[in-house]
Amino acid sequence: MTNQQAIKHLTQTAMVTALIIVLGFFPGIPVGFIPVPIILQNMGIFLAAELLGRKYGTMAVGLFLGLVALGLPLLSGGRGGAAVFLGPTGGYLVAWLLAPLLIGTLIKMTRATESGYWWLEVGIVWLAGILFIDVVGAGWLAIQSHMTLSAALLSNLAFIPGDLIKATLAVFIARRVRAVVDFGITTASVVDVRKRGK
Repeated sequence: MTNQQAIKHLTQTAMVTALIIVLGFFPGIPVGFIPVPIILQNMGIFLAAELLGRKYGTMAVGLFLGLVALGLPLLSGGRGGAAVFLGPTGGYLVAWLLAPLLIGTLIKMTRATESGYWWLEVGIVWLAGILFIDVVGAGWLAIQSHMTLSAALLSNLAFIPGDLIKATLAVFIARRVRAVVDFGITTASVVDVRKRGK
């Protein structure tokens, strides 16, 4: 990798980190029966994986979470500090860090970005994004809130419809961005999408 490519990747990583931060400005919607609100910020996690791939997507989310751990109030609702990782949403935050790695790996293995099958890409984000994050998040929520794992998993059902919409929207946004800019997992995917768009 040349210095120019490295600078480009780092710039794109910083841009996606900024996007995740901006999505946190939208306030969370309290659910009521569990201490985890419905937020828009997790769409930024899906976009990080979709646009940057596993390595730089993980770096973008890691940078964001590092800033949160340092105390910057960047999470939805203006939360920040190391204590949030021990609170009810701590499991979801840890899963956010791992989700781009998992999504990016599955996309690379299946060549989803290079195929015309958008539903394959959506399915990967649903599985490796939504399902993975919800299971890990529910596991920590059950421990932290002294509830059964099954109850914690059932409580996540309230988030599923919105998460499915956000994940699907993230895929379509990423595919449009990759169609016009070399902003992603591989150059081949960009070229392939451009050809299909003609």
